[in-house]
Amino acid sequence: MGRLVTVAPWERPRHVEKYYLPRMIQKLQGAVTVPFGDAVISSPDTCIGIETCEELFTPDGPHIHMGLNGVEIFSNSSGSHHYLRKLDERLSLVSDGLQPHHVCEAELVKYDLQILEATRKSGGIYIYSNLKGCDGERIYFDGSTMIVVNGEVRAQGAQFSLDDIEVVTATIDLEEVRARRYEPSRGLQAVRAPEYQRIETPFSLSPDSSGVKYNISPSRKQGIKYHVPESEIATGPACWLWDYLRRSRLAGFLVPLSGGIDSCSTAIIVFSMCRIVMQAVRDSNEQVISDVKRIAGPYEKEGWLPETAQELCNKLFHTVYMGMATQSSKATRDRAKDLSEAIGSYHVDLDIDDMYQAQVNTFTKATDFEPKFKVYGGSMAENVANQNIQARQRMVTAYQFAQLLPTVRRRPGGGSLLVLGSANVDESLRGYYTRYDCSSADINPIGSISKKDLKRFIAWAQKEFNLPILKDFLEATPTAELEPITKDYVQSDEIDMGMTYDELSTFGILRKVEKLGPYSMFEKLAREWKVERGLEPRETATKVKRFYHYYAINRHKMTTLTPSYHAEAYSPDDNRFDLRPFLLPPQYESWAFKKIDELVEKMEAQACED
Repeated sequence: MGRLVTVAPWERPRHVEKYYLPRMIQKLQGAVTVPFGDAVISSPDTCIGIETCEELFTPDGPHIHMGLNGVEIFSNSSGSHHYLRKLDERLSLVSDGLQPHHVCEAELVKYDLQILEATRKSGGIYIYSNLKGCDGERIYFDGSTMIVVNGEVRAQGAQFSLDDIEVVTATIDLEEVRARRYEPSRGLQAVRAPEYQRIETPFSLSPDSSGVKYNISPSRKQGIKYHVPESEIATGPACWLWDYLRRSRLAGFLVPLSGGIDSCSTAIIVFSMCRIVMQAVRDSNEQVISDVKRIAGPYEKEGWLPETAQELCNKLFHTVYMGMATQSSKATRDRAKDLSEAIGSYHVDLDIDDMYQAQVNTFTKATDFEPKFKVYGGSMAENVANQNIQARQRMVTAYQFAQLLPTVRRRPGGGSLLVLGSANVDESLRGYYTRYDCSSADINPIGSISKKDLKRFIAWAQKEFNLPILKDFLEATPTAELEPITKDYVQSDEIDMGMTYDELSTFGILRKVEKLGPYSMFEKLAREWKVERGLEPRETATKVKRFYHYYAINRHKMTTLTPSYHAEAYSPDDNRFDLRPFLLPPQYESWAFKKIDELVEKMEAQACED
């Protein structure tokens, strides 16, 4: 639970009182008191009201009553952070009836259409200003400032960019609002609306009749510009990474590149960041140019600037493939190398067999017991322990390389690198990762993005970034490659987990967003998956119970998740978005699981009767 300190919310709607100014301010203001409270500003030509951030999203937003009181212009200074597909929701709060204009080619995204609803019903001008950039947290504020008139967008700012300041303007005809409000039904509600006190001002927003310039016309309606989810992944986390890098004043990034789609996604986001930075350099963004010279420039002569994204990527992005002789396939090693060459990263290929064997030998010498993999007759405990040794050694190795690679490359002043994580939201929720392995990093750009969205992102990037190598990542079977490969066995993530990534995403959304427990989730999915997937109730029950079992026994792992870019409403990040206990009781002994079993029996009995 949070608590307010030094600031109290104003809980008195439409109340205004005298506020006595400090003496030093009285002299500057020329007054002893000023009105303070919930009021509107009245000028000779219009009336202006203000609501703040989340008030736009509430059922009984202030703009409703202000509009009925004659307010024509609404201002909202918002601090709305990004998550995937959120702009659809935000736009739907200001208007209606617009066909979206796409930033890139992709499937149509349906708008619920509500920033637009605020002025569509009652008429008015809505000026929505939102923060943009990283504020040193897990969240990214995604701009999209806009001006809306009667539910139509007249101006819109960028959702993602590296510009610190962006000004959006539009020319508006106030008579459009007044014409829209000429409805008897609205008038009947307006006379009953609670009254706002008006603060009179002498200034006007529009010229009088003698000052009208007839060569200026109102801004026209325009299509909404937005990014499809794949483009959001390419831009939001990329801008967040750049802001984190430049403000940390470190020398770049390092990611353990496994040859799988997760680390590939992290690498492509960094490459996308380099593309965005290069565009800002071409646009003469002085702040970005200064940061590029400071971060990437030390490798070159003074005044140097990169010409391509690959050239910039080579100076600040480092990838390391850490293989094992019997566990790592040639395919994953080659994919890592080929991807590095395509995006321009500084790549290192090494094996960790000696480190792994040294640790096993240390344990064997101390206990006179040699742990074996299950393919060689070892128990489940031995198998997991041997996998975890490799995973944790990769974390240690990654940090050593991150500290020393700039020195190895003779970067003046040395410096160190930020280690990037590559664990997706679904694996974290299921607990399918080793604590303090390569998922342990400084920051993680994909930590709250689902596997399903990452696959779509890579397919999109293959075309948009012209990277044919990404096709190989899409076709590869997801595998941790922590167990020996034999002619009869290759490790598979989905087989290990006992559920598919698509199912994991569904479980995550139902648990957090729709707030369903085990029993309620089973009730919902038993019906849906019977139709969609042909699953019998008992099969669905097994999957639901398995998910909640593993979520419960691995909940403690989420207390140490690497800080991740927030992109999904069902993120399990313990520090901000999921404050549940991290020690949960055994689920297979729970009341909810017993009730699921009882309901399965009833469903099967009914099926037999039918």
